[in-house]
Parts: sequence; structure tokens; C-alpha cells
Amino acid sequence: MSQYVIDEVSAGDPALAADRMQTLDGIAVLPPDPEIPRIANEIMSRAILPLKAQVDALHIACVAHHRIQYLLTWNCKHIANAKILPRIHDVLNDFGIPLPIICTPEELLGDDTETES
Repeated sequence: MSQYVIDEVSAGDPALAADRMQTLDGIAVLPPDPEIPRIANEIMSRAILPLKAQVDALHIACVAHHRIQYLLTWNCKHIANAKILPRIHDVLNDFGIPLPIICTPEELLGDDTETES
């Protein structure tokens, strides 16, 4: 995970934030790098995401920069969005970075009922 995840998870109601932070205990934190905001700024400069979604661009940029294979998210409006992903791919391609697989946890795990029978 990134510091951006920690920032989001620790926001809001202190008791709920503490519970969320505890869930993340033991997960490695990716190091910051000046290239991450540069990638995110390129995503934003191409108007792929709205201004209010700057942190979403940072999530994508961080995972891509560190060559993480999967970005799991429940944010289907700005991140796991089939209309946006090709444009994100174009940005990452311009940086010479492979596109991570961006999906919801459910998409990654699949539906267990499909394999039963």
C-alpha cells in the first residue's frame, strides 16, 4: 500500500479509522518517489480524472511506478472504470510503464459459486 492509502484510511471518525488502520497492520508501505506525482499530474493534465480525484491519480501512479501487478479498489467511478482505463494506459505507456491490472477484489477473486457443481 502507499502513504495515500494510509492518509485515506486514517481520515474520518477516529474509532473507525483506528479499526481500518488495524486491518492494514503488517502490510508493507511503498516508498515515495518524485516520479509518482509526476505521473499523477500527467493523468490530471489530460483531464482523465476530475480535479477532485487527484488522490485517485496518485494511487494509480504509485502502483504503476512501483510495478505492482494489481491495484484492488472499490472505486469504480475513477479507478476501476473501463472507460477511463484505456486513457490511463496511454499515459503509463508514454512513461514506459506497464499497466497494472486494476479491478475490484470481487473481480480478482471471482464468484465461488461458478466453480461449484
